[in-house]
Amino acid sequence: MQNSSDQTCLSQAQQHALRLISESRDGQRVLPHATTIQKASSSLVSSLPDEGHGIQRTTEHVLEELAPALNPQALSPSYYGFVTGGVTPAARVAEEIVSAYDQNVAVHLPETTIATTVEDHALKLLLQLFHFSVEAWPGRTFTTGATSSNVMGLACGREHVINGAIQKRRKHSASQTAQTVGELGLLAACREADIADIQMLTTLPHSSLKKASSIVGLGRSCFHQVSRSKDGLEFDLDMLEERLKRPHSASIVMLVCIFHITFASDCSAPEPNGSTAFGLFARIHESSEEFSYVHGGAEGLELADSIAGDAHKLLNVPYDCGFFFCRHAGQTQRVFQNANAAYLNAGSPSLDHIESPLNVGIENSRRFRALPVYSTLVSYGRRGYQDMLQSQIRFARRVAWYFSQHPDFELLPQALSDKATIDRETYIIVLFRAKNEALNHTLIKRINNSCQIYVTGTSWNEVPACRIAAANWQVDPERDSARVESVLERVLRDWRHEH
Repeated sequence: MQNSSDQTCLSQAQQHALRLISESRDGQRVLPHATTIQKASSSLVSSLPDEGHGIQRTTEHVLEELAPALNPQALSPSYYGFVTGGVTPAARVAEEIVSAYDQNVAVHLPETTIATTVEDHALKLLLQLFHFSVEAWPGRTFTTGATSSNVMGLACGREHVINGAIQKRRKHSASQTAQTVGELGLLAACREADIADIQMLTTLPHSSLKKASSIVGLGRSCFHQVSRSKDGLEFDLDMLEERLKRPHSASIVMLVCIFHITFASDCSAPEPNGSTAFGLFARIHESSEEFSYVHGGAEGLELADSIAGDAHKLLNVPYDCGFFFCRHAGQTQRVFQNANAAYLNAGSPSLDHIESPLNVGIENSRRFRALPVYSTLVSYGRRGYQDMLQSQIRFARRVAWYFSQHPDFELLPQALSDKATIDRETYIIVLFRAKNEALNHTLIKRINNSCQIYVTGTSWNEVPACRIAAANWQVDPERDSARVESVLERVLRDWRHEH
């Protein structure tokens, strides 16, 4: 720190954070008051000052005016929006070190910093958490989240199907090297491969996959639904087969279960890619009767050629953190190899065979996301994460049973009608709606206005519905389900009083 004032301000920020964490144990509000947000908005500086306000005044502005208008989503187990997760204590401690050292984890320089070595170890531990063989997944990196990981997966799939078609057309042997999309560009490579169309064949793709498809130049309109029903997850195999027979087309097929499993194919050389925000975590369970259905939903993912996912959800590390695993290290390097720049050269190859992250991922400038991941995995181990996920699942099942038995609410989908099915098939997300149409249209707003829990909206069969997603490491099934029931009963009483 440059002077005592700087040190004092840092201490004030740390004390504020510690106080906030302590208060989160007492079940504080999950949303700030609307007036608090309005007051904070009006305090924002809109014109850059010629003379800065100074660190002390700015610290007071941030802590006293802006911070109260932030929602404590990562601190509260009652924030059920978006599968946001939280931050475990071990990850939070590591994040303090990340900010203090502010490493740029781009080039593997083992003689100058341990950062890239820590990242490699963290990725190996993560593979072990999911019961994957470390040796089978040599291509691995951390990303900003599942969306950028999906970009990597589709880019690698695109590389595979087009390069395979080029090799097939040129009749290259396996030992010869064909020109690649990464070198030629997408249009030139497609001309070389005689491909006029790349189609995504799927049932119900996540919205981030369409964004990723747009980024890698395949487009959102290339998605074609080949399911048995409009909102179904089962493939219509006859429709799929017809699509795959289209001439001059390369196809990427995505199978959706709890997660997405993606198959990239030029009709002769399929390459599966898995895209999962949180379904992958079902693999951390040992086989047991209580969680056998959930565990079974993630079986087979080890057969994929690449896997994309989020760590800042169920792993409960700070935003933003995702991961990408690929069986073929050469594939990621062909797509993401950084252009030759002398000052970014790590020199001679390292004896530990760790590739510089800037050559196997999107970003050249990279935050030290790996340290919180490493810290939390070492701190809690496999058993700790099994306990966290089991609590989240048991909470979701208690809440689902409450809605299924309530005369004024409906659990979705309707097939979840008996306790045995609920206790077998519910994972961490619960969908429900009010049976009264008028109440249902205002239900989300009424729930969130309580500021005791936060839910998000969705739709089911084109009718509005509510979504509860349990992902925080602090979830307690009995305590938190009672809180949800209390809020919903209060919403019902208030609505009846109004009508």
